[in-house]
Formats: sequence, structure tokens, C-alpha cells
Amino acid sequence: MTTARPRRSCLYMPGANLKALEKAKSLAADVLILDLEDSVAPDAKETARAQVAGAVKAGGYGKREIIVRVNGLSTPWGKADIEAACAAGPDGVLAPKIESGEQVRALDAALTGAGLSKQAALWANIETPRAILNIADIAAAAKGTRLACFVMGLNDLSKETRAVQRPGRAGFQTALSMGVLAARAEGLIAIDGVFNDIADGAGFEAECRQALEFGYDGKTLIHPSQIEAANKIFAPAAEEVAQARAVIAAFALPENVGKGVIKVGGKMTELLHMHEARRIVAVAEAIEAQAS
Repeated sequence: MTTARPRRSCLYMPGANLKALEKAKSLAADVLILDLEDSVAPDAKETARAQVAGAVKAGGYGKREIIVRVNGLSTPWGKADIEAACAAGPDGVLAPKIESGEQVRALDAALTGAGLSKQAALWANIETPRAILNIADIAAAAKGTRLACFVMGLNDLSKETRAVQRPGRAGFQTALSMGVLAARAEGLIAIDGVFNDIADGAGFEAECRQALEFGYDGKTLIHPSQIEAANKIFAPAAEEVAQARAVIAAFALPENVGKGVIKVGGKMTELLHMHEARRIVAVAEAIEAQAS
């Protein structure tokens, strides 16, 4: 059975807020992104770096995946962020404003040089026009590097393109499609960007469903109140899991071994449906295991 790890809810936690880092240990988010970049003022960067490194080293986050978002290497804080993050030993490092495959390879080398575990991943923020135009080149850099995930950053993309973020996100549908297409072409995880209006629960849920329709694995969040809805929407529905198990069982029957097309529940079902069924069951089992 294919292995999977749920990334339905990826919650940004400001590294300068020690109480938030502690509170995160009790939250039901699949992923915690401990942030040293956008949510941290310049005069708090060093404090945040020390607090995040200390929190990661101390642990206590259970089965949650821990990602540290660093500042870019071109900033005054990037090199020190990478050194501190790698020494702390998170599950991965999220780098902002990735725009080329060359940049991915340089970051990968920097992470390796700083001692990051080979099992740890590089996540990339896709948040500029150049990143969208170079998206295939960026994704292709996953070959031979630890690049594992695209995280869409529509706030920055909105600022740079002047496209307005409205319900339905008409101005961003090309970017969203290109992001998930490039990710899937190279076997990467794809995470949608944040929803800014914390008070608009209905709007948030609608955007989660849209992201799911695009093919995204989950969504980045800015507040714990968004976790429950994201976890529910990005989890396979019970009937979907039941159908997936039925497809797997049907293809495993002796009379169906070696067949490319069979009938399951009255519907013609191909091998491609079995591969997707395995993924759905693997995700469902991973969610169940994480909750236990």
C-alpha cells in the first residue's frame, strides 16, 4: 500500500510569539510552519530564530509535521536562519520567493552544508510572477534535490501582479493550475495559499473546496480557527474511501489479476482508478493513524 502523510492544514505560527509556539502543541493541524519571515518584524528576527530553534529542538509536537520558514538567502537573515533551522532538525525548511531551478539547487546545497538530515525536505513558496513563468523549471529541480512541496503564496503574487483577490479567485486560476500541474509532473506535494479573512468561515470553506477541485493536497492557514474546516474538506469522504477499497479488492480477485479494465459496482474501472484508489486509502489511513 502506498504511504502518505496528511497535509490538509498547514498552519503558519509566528516565530516571535513564544506563546503561539507552545499553543501549537495542542492544535490539530497536520503541519506547523514556524515562521521566521513575513510574520516577524526585522527587529525581532534574531529573537524569533532562537525561539523557533529552541522549540524544534525541545519537541513536544507529537505527530505534527514541523516546517521552518526561513528568510531568503539574499536577505541579512537567511544564512543564519538556515544554519539554526538545520541544527534544530525540523521535518523540512520552507524557502520564500523561489523563482528558478538554479535557486532550488543552491538552497539544497546550503541545507546539506548546514547539516540538515537527508530525510528532511525543502518546501518552496511560489509567490512571484517569475516563479509562475518558470514553474516547470522549478519543479524539475526536484530531481537530485530534496525539493518536495510547492506552497502557493497568493498575497505576494497579488501585490506583484495587481490582480485582486476576490471570491472565486479568477485572477489566479492560471497560476493555481500551473502550480499544481508542475507539482504533479514531478511528484511534489501542492499546498494552496492562505485565506485572509478569518471571520469569513463560509468564504474559507469555499476556497478550500476550490483548491481541492484544482488538485491541491491542503491549504496554508493563518489562524487555528481554520484548522477544523481544512481538515474536513481535504480528507477523503467516507463513501470515497469505501469505493476505493472496493476497487482495490476487485482488482485483487484471482479472476481479475492482469486485467486492465473490470466492472466495479456496475461501473467500468481501469487500472488508473486502482492507483488513485490506493492513494485515497493511504491518505485516509494516515489521517486515522495521526488522530490515534
